Amino acid sequence: MAASAKSFLADAGYGEQELDANSALMELDKGLRSGKLGEQCEAVVRFPRLFQKYPFPILINSAFLKLADVFRVGNNFLRLCVLKVTQQSEKHLEKILNVDEFVKRVFSVIHSNDPVARAITLRMLGSMASIIPERKNAHHSIRQSLDSHDNVEVEAAIFAAANFSAQSKDFAAGICNKISEMIQGLATPVDLKLKLIPILQHMHHDASLASSSRQLLQQLVTSYPSTKMVIVTLHTFTLLAASSLVDIPKQIQLLLQYLKNDPRKAVKRLAIQDLKLLANKTPHTWSRENIQALCESALHTPYDSLKLGMLSVLSTLSGTIAIKQYFSSTPGTAATTAKSFDLVKLAQECCYHNNRGIAAHGVQILTNISASCQEKDLLPLEQDAVFGLEALLVLCSQDDSPGAQATLKITLTCMVKLVKCRPHLSQSVVESLLTQLHSAQDAARILMCHCLAAIAMQLPVLADGMLGDLMDLYKLIGQSATDKKQELLVSLATVIFVSSQKALSSEVKTVIKQQLENASNGWTAYRIARQASRMGNHDMARELYQSLLTQVASEHFYFWLNSLKEFSHAEQCLTGLQEDNYSSALSCIAEALKSYHKGIASLTAASTPLNPLSFQCGFVKLRIDLLQAFSQLICTCNSLKTSPPPAIATTIAMTSGNDLQRCGRISNQACMKHSMEEFRNLATRYGDLYQSSFDADSATLRNVELQQQSCLLISHAIEALILDPESASFQEYSSNGTAHVESEYERRMMSVFNHVLEEVESLNRKYAPVSYLASNTCLSNAVIALLKVPLSFQRYFFQKLQSTSIKLALSPSPRNPAEPIAVQNNQQLALKVEGVVQHGSKPGLFRKIQSVCLNVSSVLQSKSGQDYKIPIDNMTNEMEQRVEPHNDYFSTQFLLNFVILGTHNITVESSVIDSNGIVWKTGPKTTIFVKSLEDPYSQQVRLQQQQGQPPSQQQQQRTAYSRF
Repeated sequence: MAASAKSFLADAGYGEQELDANSALMELDKGLRSGKLGEQCEAVVRFPRLFQKYPFPILINSAFLKLADVFRVGNNFLRLCVLKVTQQSEKHLEKILNVDEFVKRVFSVIHSNDPVARAITLRMLGSMASIIPERKNAHHSIRQSLDSHDNVEVEAAIFAAANFSAQSKDFAAGICNKISEMIQGLATPVDLKLKLIPILQHMHHDASLASSSRQLLQQLVTSYPSTKMVIVTLHTFTLLAASSLVDIPKQIQLLLQYLKNDPRKAVKRLAIQDLKLLANKTPHTWSRENIQALCESALHTPYDSLKLGMLSVLSTLSGTIAIKQYFSSTPGTAATTAKSFDLVKLAQECCYHNNRGIAAHGVQILTNISASCQEKDLLPLEQDAVFGLEALLVLCSQDDSPGAQATLKITLTCMVKLVKCRPHLSQSVVESLLTQLHSAQDAARILMCHCLAAIAMQLPVLADGMLGDLMDLYKLIGQSATDKKQELLVSLATVIFVSSQKALSSEVKTVIKQQLENASNGWTAYRIARQASRMGNHDMARELYQSLLTQVASEHFYFWLNSLKEFSHAEQCLTGLQEDNYSSALSCIAEALKSYHKGIASLTAASTPLNPLSFQCGFVKLRIDLLQAFSQLICTCNSLKTSPPPAIATTIAMTSGNDLQRCGRISNQACMKHSMEEFRNLATRYGDLYQSSFDADSATLRNVELQQQSCLLISHAIEALILDPESASFQEYSSNGTAHVESEYERRMMSVFNHVLEEVESLNRKYAPVSYLASNTCLSNAVIALLKVPLSFQRYFFQKLQSTSIKLALSPSPRNPAEPIAVQNNQQLALKVEGVVQHGSKPGLFRKIQSVCLNVSSVLQSKSGQDYKIPIDNMTNEMEQRVEPHNDYFSTQFLLNFVILGTHNITVESSVIDSNGIVWKTGPKTTIFVKSLEDPYSQQVRLQQQQGQPPSQQQQQRTAYSRF
């Protein structure tokens, strides 16, 4: 019921007209003051949408005060609506400015004679506990209502008591004894005791309170052995231990004891559920004995459902530090060492169990042991894991039920993990996957294709062997246009692109296009084209984008597809580059630039205010500038060949002390220096693009980083070979090759980087100083080698999985944005900056905001009045503050000086800092104008001085104290 109410509230107001904040609030206020109950209720349930749209304190404060008035004077149904709105808008409560007034209006209903009204008020107070944790009148009302004879009121008091206990240490300490008496009192009904016990989970504010609560729970477990009481008490016990942290080992032992000794299945299930919670939260607190006890229970239980639960806990533990503690060699008897392998025995038994879930957890445990433990005794387990995985693959790939698909996902994830840490097992894993692909169900085939693509990305040597089987399967896919078939077409095409490490053969292209014509829709073709762009198969991508141009309904989509077609064509032009053929290289780059310029024009036309395509435009503009820089560098190298330096250039350079003289003419020196600076500037711009892409996935960011490194590589090569061979150092670049690579594009780029570095270093060692001919050839070949690697357009270019934006509000703010705020020059302006962090559907998917960095700067735009000698410190304002958002809201203040008369431009720029401490320049940037005016008294004194009148005694006295 709560869920349906929540969705009802969330959907209310769908399709309402766009209004500004004040108009929207006035519209709702009109509804609240209506005489009809239906209109009042409709107005109340529209408030969450208003808060979502305008999440700033000034509006939220007014809105909540209006809701409090409705709560005070309305009937119980209206009060219930207000309560639901308050619970749904919990994260906005701290933005209420007049908390006292809000609480006063709500609290007045607690004195009503109607117990339902009092109950709703108690629930309202409980929902507001985060902003009024220490209100004594609320504490007193809750304690009083716990003794009420009305069940509805008592339940509401229990809800409020739980919420206040979680927020207030004083309330928790004060209510603990009351709760204890009620639980132990004979007059309290059992169902009420079951509702009171969970309050004790919040008694973790200090050690003594937690200890006394544990003692009470221990007594309850012993005194009330009924199933419901034991279940509620044990679960509360676990939550209290998880919050207080100190008693977790004791709690694990207690749960294991109940799991082993209590005959009731419900209690055993609860114990397993709580053990899973503790395994996820604190795996390091699990001792060898704990894991051993759990293994023994799993080995001896006759019930599959309980065995499944215990194996779930063990598989969770096997992926953490606990598994290493379990297998670590400790001094002890031989018997203990032998027994420590009960986990292995259990996993091997379960691998071929007739219950799919049990078998999946069994192979998961074996995979995790193989991945994390390198001991020789455990090496034979690799083969057991592979056999178990293959058996599960055969079983689940024939079944398209949801349970079988979930098990298959676990199996395939284990396969990828095993191949990653044990590459020598990859051949057999890939063969079993390819064999099963032909007979599997479509849903299973899709998952298996994803698995094959992941393995081929990690181990490209396996990819060529897959291609024949994949093409056979692609031809066999039926003509039906079901969703599963469409998804399978995309998944298979992706694996084919990954498998074709270089260019696609014409036969492969023909097969893919034929299938797309026969059995696909436009969206499937677009997805396959997108994958081709990501894998660097630009020829295939261009043809698919071309075929889709006439199938879209919007001109923005047309321009988007046209731009993608042009970019693919541009990259295709660069695939024909050959080393030592520089004139051909220049013509290929010119052709590519021509297509890129057409593409960027289309891309600009495809952007809209709601979707500005800023990353895409930035990335493509940088690519254009990089190609132009490469072209310029090859031209410069060619000009050095046609106009070489004189034979005595090296001698001139040595005698003059200017190493650049080795390049010959002044123009050549300037060109090389300019080229080096251009590449460094491009690297800086790539760095800026990286910093502005907070929502990008890691593969996209790595792609941008590789472009930046290629710019730095060429700039350093120019420096090392031509401009300054003595001081150039490559040590910081040579270690990059050892890093773990995630994609074929990265692998090939790293290979080129290492090759260029080796060439430059060998030239420096063998032929110091390097001749102009060798250095020019080396630079031109380095450019061609970089351009021959097909560019990968990564996911963020097409798809935004995470969306994060910041909305700023400044106060004071002018009514008209162009109108300046007036401030006297002897006063300081208190600028309040408030902000709201807005998320998309998947907040924090790649990275989360830890804090927001606000930078405020002011620039004098126009000066008015005379020039005075003013200290330089007073001329500008440069301030920075870091604030941590709470419930996606933050606020801070800056004090700014405007001593110089005139108009000042204030810029507030925000950037975010993620949980790793990395700064991201996300924006936004907001600007306001301030007009600094001369204060009246100074103006009067200045006028008197201009007229030659000395200031009076009273005026002199005021001057002395005017600043205080």
